[in-house]
Amino acid sequence: MATLLTEIVTDVHHWNSTLFSFKTTRDRSFRFRNGHFTMIGLPSEKKPLLRAYSFASANHEPELEFFSIKVPDGPLTAKLQLLEVGDKVLVGKRSNGTLVTDNMLPGKTLYLISTGTGLAPFLSIIKDPEIYDNFERIVLTHGVRYLSELAYSDFLEDKLPMDEFMGNIVRDKLIYYPLVTRELFRNQGRITDLVRSGKLFIDLKLPFPTLEADRFMICGGPSMLKEFRTLLESKGFAEGRNGRLGHFVVERAFIES
Repeated sequence: MATLLTEIVTDVHHWNSTLFSFKTTRDRSFRFRNGHFTMIGLPSEKKPLLRAYSFASANHEPELEFFSIKVPDGPLTAKLQLLEVGDKVLVGKRSNGTLVTDNMLPGKTLYLISTGTGLAPFLSIIKDPEIYDNFERIVLTHGVRYLSELAYSDFLEDKLPMDEFMGNIVRDKLIYYPLVTRELFRNQGRITDLVRSGKLFIDLKLPFPTLEADRFMICGGPSMLKEFRTLLESKGFAEGRNGRLGHFVVERAFIES
């Protein structure tokens, strides 16, 4: 257990029947980068089962926060969704991930493309003042099936823009674009279709992406990641990986797990 920290659950929020989030205490020595993930598990007498979870909290916040699906028969999520305040959770001491700017070329507009719980790492990124120094504009998209799955929408639309410390820069530079596929909503459809058709950029009144100006971070379901990556590569965008600078990055931990 030398590589794991034991933290205490401080809050649990059930968004609907399929999604929940929870917060824990944070060891004062623990450090991570916004956009990273770590391994999460539950204490047990046997070897604990661990799964990768992105931080929904920013690295300057006093607590850790994670966003999860509920899988009734999931080896870990079936138990995680039953968490209550005061329960113990194992948190990996090391963090990792590709959703950082290290492997991206400089640009003007950063698109954060997410579906489902893939929103989590971008919640940490948009609370990072440094990201706003690197880009003139940040667009956060969150694609879900149903309206009830638009977790954190109140935070993104109302609370963060009014934040005492970051409100001004958020209102000036961050654009939130939620979209739904199976219910009527102001933005409807799959994010790959809206990008392919150009509707996303028309809706946002932004120029179509160019290799010189636009960068992408992508996190979500495996099929979306594959399709979006193929779409970008067909337009000449190159993935930044293994020290090679590119126009987009993908969180591969959730592709390969």
